[in-house]
Amino acid sequence: MPGAGRGRRGAEEALPASGNGCYHADMARTQVGARIDEDVLELAKARAKDRGQSVGEYLSQLVLEDADGLRARGLDAARRFLDEHQDVFDEVEAEDVRQTAKRAHAA
Repeated sequence: MPGAGRGRRGAEEALPASGNGCYHADMARTQVGARIDEDVLELAKARAKDRGQSVGEYLSQLVLEDADGLRARGLDAARRFLDEHQDVFDEVEAEDVRQTAKRAHAA
């Protein structure tokens, strides 16, 4: 079986600086198949070699880095949205307060 004699790398070596390296390094590995463009595969092989990783380790690291940054990017996007549109929310809230006061006064 190709790659079977390689053994497991330590957490720091297999998944450096992702914030989740220790957790994910101990997870069971599963072999997957994917269809990608040949030039993308060659680029992945070259980048993995430059980093001293297998292609699987390199792709795993990319996914973990993406997932780690996803929450931060989502929060940043929400913050930008609110910064740009806060006045609309303020107007809706003010109108809601006025309507509630009118209903309370009418009752």
